[in-house]
Amino acid sequence: MKEKVSLVKCNEYDFTEVKNSIVESFENLGGINRYIEKGDTVLLKLNLLMRKKPEEATTTHPVFTKALAEVLIEYGASIVLGDSPGGPFNQRMLRNVYKGCGIEEIANETGANLNYNTNSNIVKNEDGLILKEVNIIEVLKEVDKVISVSKLKTHGMMMFTGAVKNMFGVIAGLEKAEYHVRMPNNVDFSNALVDICLACKPTLSFMDGIVGMEGSGPSAGDPREVGVVIASTSPYHLDVVATSIIGLEPTKVPTVQRCVERGICKGSLEDIELLGDDIKDFSINDFVIPEIRSLDLLEGWVPKFLRDIINRLLQPKPVFIHEECVGCGDCAESCPPKVIEMKNKRPVVNLDGCIRCFCCQELCPKKAVKIHRPWLMKVLSKL
Repeated sequence: MKEKVSLVKCNEYDFTEVKNSIVESFENLGGINRYIEKGDTVLLKLNLLMRKKPEEATTTHPVFTKALAEVLIEYGASIVLGDSPGGPFNQRMLRNVYKGCGIEEIANETGANLNYNTNSNIVKNEDGLILKEVNIIEVLKEVDKVISVSKLKTHGMMMFTGAVKNMFGVIAGLEKAEYHVRMPNNVDFSNALVDICLACKPTLSFMDGIVGMEGSGPSAGDPREVGVVIASTSPYHLDVVATSIIGLEPTKVPTVQRCVERGICKGSLEDIELLGDDIKDFSINDFVIPEIRSLDLLEGWVPKFLRDIINRLLQPKPVFIHEECVGCGDCAESCPPKVIEMKNKRPVVNLDGCIRCFCCQELCPKKAVKIHRPWLMKVLSKL
């Protein structure tokens, strides 16, 4: 049976236009009552990576959040807004992010509740491939339903961050960094992301694709108008549609690749029922996709000792722009292997211990971290 994915045109963050688009999205999927019961408490699991202004296109836009929350509240549901941003998972950090991303104001206007529960619980995950149990934030046990509310963005490590990777935010705070240490391999990490999404079982997934991010996502890229609200019963199939829109072959995205290997989706539109507006109306052929490539390009071709040397030459690395740095130390605090040291209020990295997770770039509030990719890697990536 095909999974339903709704596409609705929406060109700007005008509240009435966004709300109408969300109402239409629910109608395309068969109506709210198919998924939510009156009286349900629903968590809108937002993408609140860090404290960023809405116009930077890093986080779920507050107008999008307000419109979705209001539609559900008017239907008869109680709404909780939440996420576990990058960095420490505590109430001070949450208040800072909620306020800075415009979500605190939305909660006050709609009557939605903000999650300040910073506890977590281990849940069994029988459907998991490598994660048979997952430690997730406790709020998921306190609600009846979960809706993933992601942002359409590129990602320097995973190429694309959508509905599936959005659920990585249910892992509490700095524990997310442990996953990078435990699973530096791209295949293992993307399998873990799929496992986490399966463990959370979002009832629905919505994607804010009105203005997305291209280039050095998920936080240092550039806003790009896409003009679409995407909604689906399946986060896995939603990501296939979203990547297709921006001209990215879905199966090049590690999380989609894992889903295809595991029989969750086909990685194409073949097993998807598109509803609403025509996907061709949203197609973008020049969306800037970050260059990522396996660090083990030569496996099976040359001896391991030579492969290790060549791979070191091919590895991208973080470069810290001290002139733009404000010395906040977020990069050092969030570095999984703890190889960044603050010297004279500026970061210095020991590349020998760097695992190339690029959390430093992802969480830098000033875009003062660039990823340098050697010319040889750029040449090989074109082959």
